[in-house]
Amino acid sequence: MSNESTLNSGPGLKRSLTLWNLIIIGIVIIQPIAPMGLYGIVNNAAAGHVVTTILIAMVAMLFTAISYGMLARVYPSAGSAYTYVGQEIHPGLGYLTGWAMVMDYILNPLICTILCSKLTQNILPGVPYWALAIFYAGAFTALNLRGVKTSARINEVLAAGMTIVVVVFFGFVIRFLLGLHEYGAGFFSRPFYDPATFNLNSIFHGTSIAVLTYIGFDGISTFSEEVENPRRNILLATVLVCVLTGVLSSLEVYAAQLVWGSKPFPTEQVESAFPLVARQIGGFFLFQLLNFTILIANIGSGMGAQLAAARLLYGMGRNDALPKGFFGKIEARRHIPANNVILIGAIALAGSFFLSYERGAEMLNFGAFIAFMGVNAAAFVRYFLRAERKTVWPVLWPLLGFGICGYIFLQLSMPAKKLGTVWVALGLIYGAWKTSGFRKTMSFEAPPE
Repeated sequence: MSNESTLNSGPGLKRSLTLWNLIIIGIVIIQPIAPMGLYGIVNNAAAGHVVTTILIAMVAMLFTAISYGMLARVYPSAGSAYTYVGQEIHPGLGYLTGWAMVMDYILNPLICTILCSKLTQNILPGVPYWALAIFYAGAFTALNLRGVKTSARINEVLAAGMTIVVVVFFGFVIRFLLGLHEYGAGFFSRPFYDPATFNLNSIFHGTSIAVLTYIGFDGISTFSEEVENPRRNILLATVLVCVLTGVLSSLEVYAAQLVWGSKPFPTEQVESAFPLVARQIGGFFLFQLLNFTILIANIGSGMGAQLAAARLLYGMGRNDALPKGFFGKIEARRHIPANNVILIGAIALAGSFFLSYERGAEMLNFGAFIAFMGVNAAAFVRYFLRAERKTVWPVLWPLLGFGICGYIFLQLSMPAKKLGTVWVALGLIYGAWKTSGFRKTMSFEAPPE
């Protein structure tokens, strides 16, 4: 037996994950209530056409999911957009993709801090926002410094609980609809297309935010070495998770729109939009149930996102892409990159006073779209430009994915595009200096658990 096969026989690389296991992992990562926190923002941006934006975003993500699955066949040990782009196109573009991913990692705990603070005000209306922002940014940091993290089993239980809450919500919506004496012309089709408010620019602007619903599906590709038949199952699971997320999310926002219509939510309550819809059909009980469920989901996301960001910065520090003395240090007793955890917590706290949830979500999507377009471009290069035999189907999907993602990317708000461009410019300056004009590579891979 060769050394390679001996290494690959270890328990850490055992191919035990089935297609169904991958789908469950993807659903747990994205969460069954993914569109609820964004609902009010997208509703206001798209003039009530939330379900339409979710479906358009699903199409863009489906093509991108196919590209991720195609590249996972080539790079089974790395599921990173930065690796795909750097290896297939150019290390400099790979660096740019990785730098955009860093912004995403940093912004995720920030927007969770904002949303958790806003939702808690629905439970404790007398507590000021600034105090809650300090509490959540501090709590996420303290818990991560203590090494507290939820297990995969707890995350699965939470996902199951969220699914039950979604079913309860659907039950109240059905009861509400049955209680209506008349529906009027176009009642059931209006959430998809309301001629009174439909505007294509607004729809695509809303879609540029709604894409956040799907963020995380690409994480499936990181399990390539532990999957049965990875060439088939990674691609299938990534696509199916996008479809399932899109269908469930569309049903959730469609039900909400049947209740609420296309009227805008007050600016000060936009983060609490879904609980407000719930209150209209289920009173105080359903309002607090939905509010609490979204809050718990984002507490878990905020903690996990902060640790993931800290680990990514540690990986860069360990490889000397960032100053090693600060970013590459591990706290000896708990084996945690404590400096990075504290830094991310400080950024989340400071940012929660200067950014709105909407702006933070758009900036996060700015980085995500760069990664998605990069992956689609990398798949095109791999399966067409470098292919010995050029065929249509393997390159049609990445071309469509790149084109749709690029168009939606352009619909982000101007402030988000300006701030995102500043981040990219800083990255280019730093990267050019650090790599002597991109003649060396920099690593954006988070180290394994």
